[in-house]
Amino acid sequence: MKNKVLLVLCVLLGLMMVNSGLNKLFAYMPEPEFLPEVKLLVDAFNASGWMMPLIAVVEIVGGILLVPTKTRALGAIVLFPVVVGIFFFHLVQDPSTIAIAIVVLGINVWAIVDNKEKYMPMIQG
Repeated sequence: MKNKVLLVLCVLLGLMMVNSGLNKLFAYMPEPEFLPEVKLLVDAFNASGWMMPLIAVVEIVGGILLVPTKTRALGAIVLFPVVVGIFFFHLVQDPSTIAIAIVVLGINVWAIVDNKEKYMPMIQG
C-alpha cells in the first residue's frame, strides 16, 4: 500500500515538475501576479539568460526520472536542489503560498528516504 501511495505521489510530482519546466521554456500558461520583490527576483533569473532554462531542464529531466520506480532514486536526487529552492523561495518571498512547497518537499524527501539503500554505496566510499 505504501509503495502505491508513493508511486501516485511521485507520478503527480513528476508531472507537475515536467509541466513547470516546460512552462519555463515555452511560457504557455499565464504568469501569476507576483509581489514586487518576487517580481524582481524572477526578472533577475530571466535576465541572466541561462538560469531559468537550466532550472527548466532540471525540472523536466528530474520529473521524468521520478516516475518509473527504477529511476526514482536518481530523479529524487536531481530534483532535490530545485525543490529546496522552491521551498525557501516560498518561505522567504511569499509565505502565504508555503503549503504546496511543503507538500512537494515532503514527497521528494519521502522518495529519497525510500531509496536510501541505493545511495549508501556513494556514502560508504
